[in-house]
Amino acid sequence: MIDDPELLARAERLVAAYAAAGRTLATAESCTGGLVAALLTAVPGSSAAVERGYVTYSNAAKAEAIGVDPRLIEAHGAVSEPVAKAMAEGARTASRADVAVAITGIAGPGGGSADKPVGLVHLAVASPGGTHHLERRYGDLGRAGIRRAAVEDALGLLEGAL
Repeated sequence: MIDDPELLARAERLVAAYAAAGRTLATAESCTGGLVAALLTAVPGSSAAVERGYVTYSNAAKAEAIGVDPRLIEAHGAVSEPVAKAMAEGARTASRADVAVAITGIAGPGGGSADKPVGLVHLAVASPGGTHHLERRYGDLGRAGIRRAAVEDALGLLEGAL
């Protein structure tokens, strides 16, 4: 994905904009497994804007690394709006970044259900302006397609938060 010229150019613009504004960002990723952080840090000079990235793939990691309340996961499931928001807020707090984006979803090929099908992804961004959520139902684009689409939407949330 970091070889994709379109995504890399977008990441370069995003890093430059955050650096110019003197703002930092963090990521909390589950189904994307660190792809957003990898893309952003592929940009030379990204340390001026990227504070850190968390890969919180398991529920325990969500709780231990970024403070997501396990009761929230139990009540709503890891792939949910409340958990995505808690991930973004927790990453922002833990990292002390100005903005944090979070992604949790079902990339497949298995793991889906009638209520939460493959391709369901919840994203959130936490910033001084508040926390905003985005739900996507990409459909079964294949694991790589779902993850790529989620990375694109995460970049969009980071762009909007600036």
